[in-house]
Amino acid sequence: MKWFWRKVAVIITAYYAHMLEYRAEIFFWALAGCLPLIIMGAWIEASSQGDFGLQTSDFAHYFLCVFLIRQFTNVWVVWEFEKQVLQGTLSFRLLQPLDPVWHHVARHVTEKMTRVPFVSVFIALFFFLYPQGIWIPSLPNFALGLVTTAMAFALNFSMQYTFSMFAFWTERAHAIEQLSFLGFLFLSGLIAPLEVFPPLIRNIALCTPYPYLVHFPASLFIGLPVNIGQGFVVMLLWLGLFLLLNRWLWRKGLRQYSGMGA
Repeated sequence: MKWFWRKVAVIITAYYAHMLEYRAEIFFWALAGCLPLIIMGAWIEASSQGDFGLQTSDFAHYFLCVFLIRQFTNVWVVWEFEKQVLQGTLSFRLLQPLDPVWHHVARHVTEKMTRVPFVSVFIALFFFLYPQGIWIPSLPNFALGLVTTAMAFALNFSMQYTFSMFAFWTERAHAIEQLSFLGFLFLSGLIAPLEVFPPLIRNIALCTPYPYLVHFPASLFIGLPVNIGQGFVVMLLWLGLFLLLNRWLWRKGLRQYSGMGA
């Protein structure tokens, strides 16, 4: 076990140093994630003129949480893995006594670590420009929000890494991810809280994995009424499903993979 954690520390340290070299680019990645804060302005204006079941402050807190959640749960592994398969560089990863997925996990985790200073500046700027949005979640809500945000990252990563397995059979595995992104865009709560959806659409959305990537953790942070037990169960079911599918596709794909050095 000590050997395992030593290996984890080495990988994390190496990739963190690597990510620091791209901190300017990461700043722009973080800046590109400000869409929820822009959408927030539209919903605040709309809530002041109509009844959507949420207060103006609820919209402000919700979209602030959405911004933070997206900063720490976004993934890009499908493009990395697809490139490795097409260029044959996956072969060198296969020669190492470590599943290649852990390199991708380390890259994503360390990238999130380098975002923290930039995100802190954005939050400070947000509170300066919109002081009415200043709010501190209760300790239980904060703890639940952190746990579900970590789970949302794991679920999002497992989904996209599963889609990337199709790179063994097609040169455009990322097209599957782009198709999935349409469902994410409309059903995750990214552009609107699920509370403003018609009941039928909301119930359908809650059967998909998408609301648990954004809406569920954001609701826990700000204390919106959600079924916590059901939410955790559905997240774990989807996570388990994608992990099983991923391992099956991985074994099938390796049997036909051929690349430089393989």
